[in-house]
Amino acid sequence: MKDLLSLIQKNHESILQDWLRDLKARITRSDLINDRELTAQASEVLSAIRGAGGNSSLENFDAAEWQPLKDVLGNLSASWATQGFTPSDTARFVLSLKIALFDVARKQWGNNSEELFAEVFRANEFVDKLALFTTDSYIYGRDQIINRQQEEMLELSTPVVTLWDGIIALPLIGTLDSARTQVVMESLLQAIVQTNSRFAIIDITGVPTVDTLVAQHLLKTITAARLMGAECILSGIRPQIAQTIVHLGINLEDVITKAKLSDALWLALERSGRKVVRVNTAKSNGTSAAEQRGE
Repeated sequence: MKDLLSLIQKNHESILQDWLRDLKARITRSDLINDRELTAQASEVLSAIRGAGGNSSLENFDAAEWQPLKDVLGNLSASWATQGFTPSDTARFVLSLKIALFDVARKQWGNNSEELFAEVFRANEFVDKLALFTTDSYIYGRDQIINRQQEEMLELSTPVVTLWDGIIALPLIGTLDSARTQVVMESLLQAIVQTNSRFAIIDITGVPTVDTLVAQHLLKTITAARLMGAECILSGIRPQIAQTIVHLGINLEDVITKAKLSDALWLALERSGRKVVRVNTAKSNGTSAAEQRGE
């Protein structure tokens, strides 16, 4: 008696055609995938099942022989997650294989109800395992995409800008957590090295609240910048934040703080031996104020 896996290997083409017929009726997202791509992916999955080898069994999906099939399903799931398919679409892709397998089992064991039931049950269990694996792979792939997007957003949300020669600023917006603090610290230290800056202004105007944890993150960043030879100035201290810091007993005595970014820049310029002066527009044009009045 032939088992179901042997029949799959022998009737590969007919099973593929039956599967595609049902698959195209179930997968209606023609805007995300066309018939040619769908056919290629179904053929790849069925070829991986077919190539599992004579020592494989549908019951032992954890066997090493099924690893190529898992690789195919994993890549397919990650691709579908990127294309915009839902987990249900991905699971439906695999589950639609059942009808084709049931049909080939019926043709082989139609006269033996017990054998037919056993092989149909085996096929059902096997395809369910494929669907579960595909769904898990889809979720993992989607999580990878989300994590990568979050990392990119963190990098974009922590821009280091050069305000003057030797003076850089890091404007922070949003809540600081451990992961973002690490990105902030790396961005700031890298900018200090690249620009050879002696002063770094950390502006927290866009940080909604400052609690003990946020203060610790800021102090770590300031300490790391000092180790690189840069003096840090913390700007954007609003009245509410100042009251919170005092209430929580956070020690910022060793940190230079300013209410506004402009004040911090003024101090950094002063400490770097520079001075900002107001230029009289009339004198800069070679005309005195008296001459402009006609005196």
